[in-house]
Amino acid sequence: MRICVATKNEHKVHEIALVLPSAIELAIEELDIDVEEDGETFIENSIIKALEYGKHLNEPVVADDSGLSIDALDGFPGVMSARYMEGHSYIEKMESILTLLKNSAVRSARFVCAATYFNPQSKFLLSVEGYVHGTIAYEIRGEQGFGYDPIFIPDGYDQTFGELGKDVKKFISHRSNAFKKLFDLLLKTGEIHE
Repeated sequence: MRICVATKNEHKVHEIALVLPSAIELAIEELDIDVEEDGETFIENSIIKALEYGKHLNEPVVADDSGLSIDALDGFPGVMSARYMEGHSYIEKMESILTLLKNSAVRSARFVCAATYFNPQSKFLLSVEGYVHGTIAYEIRGEQGFGYDPIFIPDGYDQTFGELGKDVKKFISHRSNAFKKLFDLLLKTGEIHE
């Protein structure tokens, strides 16, 4: 069975592929569409993407929306994580967040990933969320991963995702948790098969 990924982000595709059931082929279709992610939650945005890609491709798709939610900032940047300081590098974005937190002793945060599967032929839609809890570091550390990884220390570790790298991240990341949960439920419903 072939499932298309509703993204242009190769890092996301690689992370999803790490937890993919063996009988599933993951595909990326270059679509010249601009999906407006105007939902108020990660789930809403992942559904918007899945429906739009499914409509254009007419085959099963998976989509996700993810971001960093920081407690001391009331969940900011949240659903705006990718669009925060648009046009700036992630180094600049992380520096800005560290500045916002400079007087805060509360460093708790979580990465959230909403994963959605949509099959336009059967009209089957399923969404789940995955999380990884942790804290925000006091400085940018490490060059592995992508996005906000170099400032996020997952619970149980003393290094950031930027230092830990993909071998640890693939087992504990929010995306890994969400897509494992999604594929397990899809197997149980019979929508996909091993």
